[in-house]
Amino acid sequence: MVASVRIESVSKAYGGVLAVDDVTLEVERGSIVGVIGYSGAGKSTLVRLINGLERPTSGTVHVGDDEITALTERQLRPVRRGIGMIFQQFNLFRSRTVAGNVAYPLRVAGVPREERDRRVARLLDFVGLLEKAHAYPEQLSGGQKQRVGIARALATDPHLLLADEATSALDPETTADVLSLLQRVNRELGVTIVLITHEMEAVRAIADRVVVMDEGRVVEQGALYDVFASPSSPAATRFVRGALHDRPSAAVLDRIRGTHDGRVITVSVTDRPGLVAAIARALSGVEAELVHGGIGELGGRPVGALTYALTGAPAAVEAALESLRAADLDFEEH
Repeated sequence: MVASVRIESVSKAYGGVLAVDDVTLEVERGSIVGVIGYSGAGKSTLVRLINGLERPTSGTVHVGDDEITALTERQLRPVRRGIGMIFQQFNLFRSRTVAGNVAYPLRVAGVPREERDRRVARLLDFVGLLEKAHAYPEQLSGGQKQRVGIARALATDPHLLLADEATSALDPETTADVLSLLQRVNRELGVTIVLITHEMEAVRAIADRVVVMDEGRVVEQGALYDVFASPSSPAATRFVRGALHDRPSAAVLDRIRGTHDGRVITVSVTDRPGLVAAIARALSGVEAELVHGGIGELGGRPVGALTYALTGAPAAVEAALESLRAADLDFEEH
């Protein structure tokens, strides 16, 4: 597919500090890409590089057919109309009504009033807030404010939407509603979305692809299921395990060892055909008690882990572990 965003060897330094370090990635048109990382990973700087609010120290940024890094500030203005922004703290004008907030970018763009009014009504209906058109931001809940923010971001019919920690200030139920709305924006309006977040659950809920950042660098990227099923970087592993809760914590491991002799292993579960049966066959020569685990679904495909306490003669346990390796099963011993 055609790339909606293409970032090539981009770095951004502030003094001697590299906020973004040699990042290369593509966002396909029509996709939802989750960019995840802890505070200070460089996520928000990356957003500002995409919409041209920051200039890279080196490298190039393309949005659609436009090379952002080659444009003057004046040339960037019409390009930015095709890039919507959603913020963590909503950034609504307190003195304007809901309708006034959504209409603001249209006024700036010089859209005639009749067309503005039509577009505002359509967008407020889309986000489920048409009845709040004449309310003011302080009369709204956090979730409603973010819906207004989404409607405003869509006012100029952008092809790209950048959501910078858009759900971080919301409770879990409201977060789910906002993420569902973003999915509708993507599916029904065809808008490409880059979701910047430190919450793996948000990525898990709606993203097609995941980009993991750590200390300014992209340390892992890939299809959502692949990253969840087999994270290859320490940062991605921490995020995935925090979202799936499928592996025992240190405290749980201590409790398991207090009640079970023998060795404790955790086996990864993916959508590989016959995987659970293969685990059972490999462990058939020992007593294998299931002591912890969790298996969820991503797009109808299983992902998770099962933890067993293995008891039996040492040679038999070693043979069972060798059988797991021979069957090419992914496991770790605690």
